[in-house]
Amino acid sequence: MKKNTRNAILIGGFIFMGMMTVAIGESDDSTDGSKNGTDSTAYNNMEQVFNEERRSLSQSENSLNKELDKIMVSEPIQGDPYKELDELVGLESVKKEVTSLANFVRIQKQRKEKGLKTSQISYHCVFTGNPGTGKTTVARILARIYKDLGIVKRGHLVETDRSGLIAEYVGQTAVKTNAVVDSALNGILFIDEAYALLDKNGGGYGDEAIATLLKRMEDDRDSLVVIVAGYTNEMKSFIDANPGLQSRFTRYINFQDYSSDDLYAIFMSRMKKYAYKLDNDADKYLRKSLAETVAHKSRNFGNGRYVRNLFEQTITNQANRLGARKNLTTEELSQITLSDISDACKTVKK
Repeated sequence: MKKNTRNAILIGGFIFMGMMTVAIGESDDSTDGSKNGTDSTAYNNMEQVFNEERRSLSQSENSLNKELDKIMVSEPIQGDPYKELDELVGLESVKKEVTSLANFVRIQKQRKEKGLKTSQISYHCVFTGNPGTGKTTVARILARIYKDLGIVKRGHLVETDRSGLIAEYVGQTAVKTNAVVDSALNGILFIDEAYALLDKNGGGYGDEAIATLLKRMEDDRDSLVVIVAGYTNEMKSFIDANPGLQSRFTRYINFQDYSSDDLYAIFMSRMKKYAYKLDNDADKYLRKSLAETVAHKSRNFGNGRYVRNLFEQTITNQANRLGARKNLTTEELSQITLSDISDACKTVKK
């Protein structure tokens, strides 16, 4: 809850208690002793109720602040976002879509500067695809591209999901959603698994969050961009369920699963970043294992997330293998062997 809102409620309560005090003070002049006792009891009861409400309000505010502290905010970093987009492994169709969007915005701005008619542009996006396909990474880059194009001033990304927008108590969801939106102004609000906001029976906290979000998208259309993301079919159902969402989210970007070659490239980029190298047997095993994993992947396959976990487990295995030894050479500290990678492939959940 915003601090001024809380203060306004407390001040109002103190004023009311002051009025009660004056009223009781006036009744002290009365010759009716029983009435004076009744007024005093009423005042004490009112004071008790107010104190309980104040404690409840303070607890609710603390709870809300703790929830807001969980919101992930990625500040824009230095560097060329267009180059970073181009250097991402795979995602060729995504790169093409984002580049096309940037080109369109750039040309529309130039047309406007020349006094030519321009088309309405929707900067809000729906990112569809399976987990680990780079949706959050691309959203961070897109926020910086939007800043470069002058669409947003700050270019940061605020990441959240249902838990970041829905509150535990009646009347708090709108407050909580507004607070998250406030933190995303002049940047991008990224809502992962946005379809989880849908309430099956309608009229619940999720509907309240959606209604609040839609209103803010209209009220702050010059300073707020929203990206909603999740599985393809679920996101389609989410957008189709609300006419307001349909009218505001018209740009879809689909993130395909990574190929085994893409996953290998992601793994090797992390090897290079941290100065590790695979021996020949380990390299062959990794390629074969990734090919088999992709061929038999489930719907919940983690894609890039799986590779990151695989890398972490691999270097953990290497550390355990070398842990008891001393005076290791640079070569030994850098080398990843067949046992390191094979044990990791068997251990990490796909």
